[in-house]
Amino acid sequence: MSLLELPTDWMEFVRAWPECWSRFATRPDGWPVEAWDEGLFRQQAFRLFELQFRYNAPYRRWCEARGVHPDRVRDWREIPAVPTAAFAEFEFTCLPPGMRPAVFHSSGTTRGRPGRHFHNAETLAVYETALWWGFVRALWTDRVGPEAMALLILMPLPTQAPHSSLVYMCETVRRRMGQPPEAFAGRVDSNGAWDLEPAHVWSRLRHWSAQGRPVMILATAFMLVRLLDAPGLDPARLALPPGSRLMETGGYKGRTRELSPGELRRLLEERLGLPAAAVISEYGMCELSSQAYDGAWPREGLGVTVSGGADRGQGGSGPVRIRRRFRFPPWVRIQVLDPETGAEVPEGGLGLLQVTDLANVGSVLAIRTDDLVEKVRDGFRFHGRAAGAEPKGCSLWTADRAVPGKGTLQGP
Repeated sequence: MSLLELPTDWMEFVRAWPECWSRFATRPDGWPVEAWDEGLFRQQAFRLFELQFRYNAPYRRWCEARGVHPDRVRDWREIPAVPTAAFAEFEFTCLPPGMRPAVFHSSGTTRGRPGRHFHNAETLAVYETALWWGFVRALWTDRVGPEAMALLILMPLPTQAPHSSLVYMCETVRRRMGQPPEAFAGRVDSNGAWDLEPAHVWSRLRHWSAQGRPVMILATAFMLVRLLDAPGLDPARLALPPGSRLMETGGYKGRTRELSPGELRRLLEERLGLPAAAVISEYGMCELSSQAYDGAWPREGLGVTVSGGADRGQGGSGPVRIRRRFRFPPWVRIQVLDPETGAEVPEGGLGLLQVTDLANVGSVLAIRTDDLVEKVRDGFRFHGRAAGAEPKGCSLWTADRAVPGKGTLQGP
């Protein structure tokens, strides 16, 4: 089949997405998200909803069952959201069969059936643009650019996890940084679980530390604990060079001992010399195309206390008060909904996270998660999975998910 068989109006929207993105991403205002053009978001959301209603048959039936039609929607908040669990039951895609060369799977759930997010070359191009902008925005400072950094990815190679959106994301970062494939330091073991060789990783970290070269580390929480808890290794503290950063994502799911985010950051500072503000958590899932990050924002006052400045070598050895909350990029809007009434909760309230992501061009732009979050100004704080929700995430990785065609790890 050729690309000419795809709907022309949908393809025009997808190919024009970089222009729309640039109108969001080049605004000088920066955060918070409400500073961005709400009119542009509304316009793009309505158009994308119309196209997905037309060409995504399962989604159209979902909307019709709720009495919703694009002609009757007056607010982007009225666009029906699909729960993440439904991606395991239905093929929510605008791409016809035979024109889906890539598919990301969720982490599989306790039922063993993963959610699926289908892509072609054009939707992957949108995904890569969105993930790269958000990653750079969250992880880099003006002091250190990608060309000056070493890259270490504590995950298996893409060939070992071909349907993982998280691994695809990290591979995109690797390519755009111009780093070699050897940046991947993880593997899939004989049982199908993700693993690494701690001694090899520590050797690389010591080498870069001796060179004075900043390091960008991308890792899941359980792989970090696996590294930090490795028996028989020299416990001497490293001091990674100024400008080093670490992106942490995922949970534990019984793979290792579990640490709170604060405990993990304290251990990383103790063993790697990374200040807490240099450790950034990522929130994502295979059903979305954009990610949220919980960067530190000292200029905003109240928050948690961390040692030192926002970056080692940037001044200050005393405590700095920072706020941490997850924020999506400006082409994404969130709602925090009361699970009983469906109404938005006030600031400070707890509810289920719903995400409207304009980068989700090929599937469904509005996604209802099972994640319990706290609504805060221009963002959210993650509190875990809602009661009764099945566990999923980057740490739920079993043998049947390690082989192409049998499912895979959930990524961002």
